[in-house]
Amino acid sequence: MKLSLELTVATKPEWVVAVMANLPSFLRDHADCERKASALAMSLVAKYPDRLEIIPELIATGVEELEHFQQVYEVMRERGIPLAKEIGKDPYITALMKLLHSDSLRRFLDRLLLASIIECRGAERFRLVSEALDDDKGLQQFYHDLWVSEARHGHIFVGMALEYFEKDRVYSRLTELNEAEGRIVDGLELRAALH
Repeated sequence: MKLSLELTVATKPEWVVAVMANLPSFLRDHADCERKASALAMSLVAKYPDRLEIIPELIATGVEELEHFQQVYEVMRERGIPLAKEIGKDPYITALMKLLHSDSLRRFLDRLLLASIIECRGAERFRLVSEALDDDKGLQQFYHDLWVSEARHGHIFVGMALEYFEKDRVYSRLTELNEAEGRIVDGLELRAALH
């Protein structure tokens, strides 16, 4: 059973140029994204305490995302880059949240599937950053390792959805959301940020 997805729109090469031109801003945003990813996993535990089959995996994912935050913070500390004072609005995430259904059951499915898509987009972009960091082998390896981890998280969330919903329903909605995510990515302003 396929748990991964192919993104419908590839990140533009100009995005990598923007990131490489302002790596400190990218690292700050990346740290914020890891904090938010950890919080998302834990919010799913709090919101759906009756979904016992997925709680251990959600907790493990939340812990792993927090460890990623710690790792990014260490990179920033070594380079003298402070954390952002405030976590700014992420136009990508804001647009994705507008796709969520309002009724509780379909919203639960959407939250899992959007988490999968967000992780897959993160994996794609970490791969691009890793490939662009020829002159910094340590940071290159760091982003390579994160790419692998984020790709795995994308699979985890689809697997969680399949615990509770029919396969056809999961993949039909995943296709819809994935196509919408591609349109969102295509319309985003390029900036030194993960999204």
